[in-house]
Amino acid sequence: MNRSTGARTAGTRITGLAVTGSIATDHLMTFPGRFADQLVADKLHAVSLSFLVDTLDIRPGGVAPNICVGLAALGVRPLLVGAAGADYAAHSGRLADRGVDTSGVHISPTLHTARFLCTTDADGNQIASFFSGAMSQARAIALAPLAARAGGLDLVLIGANDPEAMLAHTDECRERGYPFAADPSQQTARMSGEEMRRLISGAAYLFTNEYEAALIEQKTGWSAAEILAQVGVRVTTLGARGARVETGDAVELHVPCPKEDARVDPTGVGDAFRAGFLAARTWGLGLERAAQVGCMLATVVVEAMGPQEYEVDRLRFLERFGAEYGVAALAEVEPWLAVVAQGV
Repeated sequence: MNRSTGARTAGTRITGLAVTGSIATDHLMTFPGRFADQLVADKLHAVSLSFLVDTLDIRPGGVAPNICVGLAALGVRPLLVGAAGADYAAHSGRLADRGVDTSGVHISPTLHTARFLCTTDADGNQIASFFSGAMSQARAIALAPLAARAGGLDLVLIGANDPEAMLAHTDECRERGYPFAADPSQQTARMSGEEMRRLISGAAYLFTNEYEAALIEQKTGWSAAEILAQVGVRVTTLGARGARVETGDAVELHVPCPKEDARVDPTGVGDAFRAGFLAARTWGLGLERAAQVGCMLATVVVEAMGPQEYEVDRLRFLERFGAEYGVAALAEVEPWLAVVAQGV
């Protein structure tokens, strides 16, 4: 499949958006100290640590619902695609109430919904474990019937999921001509170089953070330029420094991140960036505006506990967006949020 030139065009809108990836329940804990203070340099080969945590929050999570919630908060109705257990029924209804199409979720009759257990220290560093559970059945989900019901798919985001599901979805996108975004995230460490090359080749977008970007280069054996030649747009999140967007047309953008009012929980911040970025693309906005909307939504999410436990105050969102990125940027984004903000 040829690379999607539409991913680079400011006026191209995405109208059918499917988000595939993990569906999970998050167990989020906070450790008041610093992980680094507990490490002994000459004993790292035999680490045995236990952290007494101060708080535990159990909340719905998973990269696919996290991204879908962010999209819905900005007025976009995404199709959620993934596998969960019967214990996820209540969360599914909650997602539907927020504007997410959950008809693409496979419910396993035998396995529990995946579990994400994450401890965050005082510096915002995280140690996490993930149990796949029902997520392993995502590999059996075919995209074609979902596309037929949706009237077509303009973009399929391939988020962190059962690795076989990620590859199967990518292969089907190539075979059927669905433009796709590669977002390996937590599965970057799990996948081999061959699998990673298969995952990203021909992607309209490649989303990673800085560490994942370097790891992909190491695993694939491709240079940064060679990876960029494989995809339409390469988007690299830079933490508090914002994001970098590159295209094969030698365009490179650096977008800063607005300062947060409070740093409550970093879980799901990267997912929020993707949601904001893709929402702006569905509106037909260019790459710079998309990255700005992504950074603004990421800032909103870091100020809340849990990756889905937030509401977007549209008027405040626009006020902060304009203050950070200027009048011209605000003028392009405001029409898409102002109607919802006014409750119309």
